[in-house]
Amino acid sequence: MRDLKEYDYPALLLNLSTTSLNKAQRRWRIAYAAIYSARAMLSLVKEIVPRRIDPKSSDASLSLSYTPLESGDGAMINSMPLSYVPDIDQERLVEIMKGKDLPGIRALGGVEGIAASLRTNATKGIHGNEQEVNRRRDLFGSNTYHKPPPKGLLFFVYDAFKDTTILILLACAALSLGFGIKEHGLQEGWYEGGSIFVAVFLVIVVSALSNFRQERQFDKLSKISNNIKVEVLRDSRRQHISIFDVVVGDVVFLKIGDQIPADGLFLDGHSLQVDESSMTGESDHLEVDHKDNPFLFSGTKIVDGFAKMLVLSVGMSTTWGQTMSSINQDSSERTPLQVRLDTLTSTIGKLGLTVAALVLVVLLVRYFTGNTKKDGKIEYNGSKTPVDSVVNSVVRIVSVAVTIVVVAIPEGLPLAVTLTLAYSMKRMMSDQAMVRKLSACETMGSATVICTDKTGTLTLNEMKVTKFWLGQESIHEDSTQMISSDVLDLLYQGTGLNTTGSVCVSDSGPTPEFSGSPTEKALLSWTVLNLGMDMESVKQKYDVLRVETFNSAKKRSGVLVRRKSDNTVHVHWKGAAEMVLAMCSHYYTSTGSVDLMDSTAQNRVQAIIQGMAASSLRCIAFAHKVSLNNSGLEEDGLTLMGIVGLKDPCRPGVSKAVETCKLAGVTIKMITGDNVFTAKAIAFECGILDHNDKDEEEAVVEGVQFRNYTDEERMQKVEKIRVMARSSPSDKLLMVKCLRLKGHVVAVTGDGTNDAPALKEADIGLSMGIQGTEVAKESSDIVILDDNFTSVATVLKWGRCVYNNIQKFIQFQLTVNVAALVINFIAAVSAGEVPLTAVQLLWVNLIMDTLGALALATERPTNELLKPKPVGRTEALITNVMWRNLLVQSLYQIAVLLILQFKGMSIFNVRKEVKDTLIFNTFVLCQVFNEFNAREMEKKNVFRGIHRNRLFVGIIAITIVLQVIMVEFLKKFADTVRLNGWQWGTCIAIASLSWPIGFFTKFIPVSETPFLSYFKNPRSLFKVSRSLSPKKP
Repeated sequence: MRDLKEYDYPALLLNLSTTSLNKAQRRWRIAYAAIYSARAMLSLVKEIVPRRIDPKSSDASLSLSYTPLESGDGAMINSMPLSYVPDIDQERLVEIMKGKDLPGIRALGGVEGIAASLRTNATKGIHGNEQEVNRRRDLFGSNTYHKPPPKGLLFFVYDAFKDTTILILLACAALSLGFGIKEHGLQEGWYEGGSIFVAVFLVIVVSALSNFRQERQFDKLSKISNNIKVEVLRDSRRQHISIFDVVVGDVVFLKIGDQIPADGLFLDGHSLQVDESSMTGESDHLEVDHKDNPFLFSGTKIVDGFAKMLVLSVGMSTTWGQTMSSINQDSSERTPLQVRLDTLTSTIGKLGLTVAALVLVVLLVRYFTGNTKKDGKIEYNGSKTPVDSVVNSVVRIVSVAVTIVVVAIPEGLPLAVTLTLAYSMKRMMSDQAMVRKLSACETMGSATVICTDKTGTLTLNEMKVTKFWLGQESIHEDSTQMISSDVLDLLYQGTGLNTTGSVCVSDSGPTPEFSGSPTEKALLSWTVLNLGMDMESVKQKYDVLRVETFNSAKKRSGVLVRRKSDNTVHVHWKGAAEMVLAMCSHYYTSTGSVDLMDSTAQNRVQAIIQGMAASSLRCIAFAHKVSLNNSGLEEDGLTLMGIVGLKDPCRPGVSKAVETCKLAGVTIKMITGDNVFTAKAIAFECGILDHNDKDEEEAVVEGVQFRNYTDEERMQKVEKIRVMARSSPSDKLLMVKCLRLKGHVVAVTGDGTNDAPALKEADIGLSMGIQGTEVAKESSDIVILDDNFTSVATVLKWGRCVYNNIQKFIQFQLTVNVAALVINFIAAVSAGEVPLTAVQLLWVNLIMDTLGALALATERPTNELLKPKPVGRTEALITNVMWRNLLVQSLYQIAVLLILQFKGMSIFNVRKEVKDTLIFNTFVLCQVFNEFNAREMEKKNVFRGIHRNRLFVGIIAITIVLQVIMVEFLKKFADTVRLNGWQWGTCIAIASLSWPIGFFTKFIPVSETPFLSYFKNPRSLFKVSRSLSPKKP
């Protein structure tokens, strides 16, 4: 912000009355006249009234915001902050941004004039107290968007009514209700139709509640994922706040990869380029500067350079806000597993429809040929039978057939996926992983390769300078005074000017606060605390002419500066040691002399770099040159100033996490920008490389080496590579493509903007929550909130858990489907009636679909899940183990229920109503006991860890209680009769046999060839004996 003294106030006041000004100009000049008058009055007070004041409270830079007045006794009174009366309204700010109104900005005194009107100090920001921020929010709005409200419960209830089978059932229920009342009167006739109505209503409500819960969960996670952290300047301090807390007048720091949080103007910075494709669709990057194009729009992204921005519009006042308000994120994303399950559901549904059609035809034929009886009398007796009775019977037959379809269609499968994904997403948040795309939950379980970064993921990203070499001399901490003052001054320039970090003198103590990336903070801390640099003093002596920001391709950053005292131009480069060394022709010694960098000296320096790298140190070199050219940064003929070694220790537990992944059959590949020696040292420390490896030479390559391979060589060697050093983002992308072509399911971690293509190309993109740029996060599927590789291993475990839970539920549900279809079909064909009524089948449907999904889809991950090898891309969803388990259980249930159907009355010496109730009760209890079997597909102990899954135990208890109520108390509703203790005991005994049957079933060996492939290729049936392999218990 310009100093107010720059303006000629008497002339300004004269111009107010003598010149024709527009409204905005007049208001701006009046504001400055008021401030000038206040200052003039203050100066008189200062001269007349002697006073003592604390220097901290009289900081002139705050005079724009607070006007201090004093009483005669010397006590200072602070008036109301002037920022409470802004000199520019919100509409004018919005107009400036929307119209890109450069003349309007100039009329208001440029960006500095607008900052003054908003009472913002460009070097110290706004006041960060709550009252000030709230006042700005009240005046200019909050940085939030008005989105369409989330779908309510009634929407999902209405959506459930669109199901065709539900509508048919409701029509059948209505007809049954009408005919029942007409035939038996209101008191007795409503039971059958009313029961179907209630059962259908329960199914609809439970389905709607499940979908509503998922919608709310998705909405909550969307809010979390949109809560970006933004760096702002408040009270002279750089601080991170939520994007939602940004207010008009804030000074925001922007760097490569950041998403611009609001509309604003360029205040200060270098080489700023913005990607506005999200707004304009144009792929070309736009250059933003102070003079010709100072406009920055929310939602766009920084692709190069860095800057400070003055916020002018927030939330709904921004162009992006108005666009976003009309968009509602879609929570109905279909994951690959859901798509596969939709196909399975469709196939089973068609089979159920065929069976239902056959049952319908058989029952109708038996009815109209007089082969069905009711209360001992033939139901249909030609023309003698009343039309009402015929229609009522037909409706009852149709409702049974439709109910068979309802039971046959496993709509619980998509529901189970939804439930387990929503549950795992919620739990993964507490395990430091935020899922952005649902499909990533399940895909991660199939991952065969994880390509990970080194810095911050495998290491702590807590840098500290531990070694310093000046030329060929090692400088210890206690011998920095030996360094020549000229060299020291150059080092001050190289770190203090060529940096995106900052140094802030702390009020709380003598140690200053350092901000920026971990590398920048380490270098600034070393230069300030060890070498005694005063950063503000260095900045005042030089003008920055040009900046080349660090990027992953060049692995260095540079700055072109002009010294004010003699107008000499200096180039400074800083970056990867061997990269900078290649640019140097000379080097400095500690005495300040300059020596030639001949081949001998270069080899010695390279040996120094390799020695530090072998000790796991990241090597950064500084180089300098006096330039005659002030238009660009020269890249050759430089003089090496020194090399620092930064220590970044491995994260605790990372070696164990790497070992866990390797045991799970997942290969870990480290892709880093560090040199090959540092990369190897860290890889050995983390366990990615083993000292016993014979193929170490093939396991470690450099990026340039990898990209220069022929396509055939690359495909041949890619699986053996475990460390790629000095790699660029394009090398990472190339590796991901090669691995996917080899059939691998690839997970990739990334934090930089340039990592975005690799994150998108990978099957699962994992971005870093702390160091990751917003571009990287948007390109990823999962955000690792703590940047820790251990969390990546946890995500792998959760991915396998999701897949495993879905398989458990499929096995459980298909057992019920097969049993229910076979029993109803055989009974209908042979006896002309079905043992399970429409209401009973709907109750079974409710148990297995919703309650079963809840019970089995919420199992937490265990370490056992990491023992099998990863599931491949084309692996069968229903494995041979699942077929074995479900067929054995289905056959047992079918056998028992058919015996009860045809011999139950004679075996138990009971009437037909009791027999039908015994069949219904036994069938439901079989599902309850089989639910325990479904917990473990291969392990024989199905009760292991059951006490930790309270939800499972609770659902089993609720199911049993509801079944007792159905049988004992809802007799007319459920078409049941009461059972005595002996009959209940018999039902439980028959159902409990599911446990020992399940136990012994797991001793049966299974073929490695997928079960369904035998039907595609019958010849393989004769080879089955060769591929049998017993599974481990």
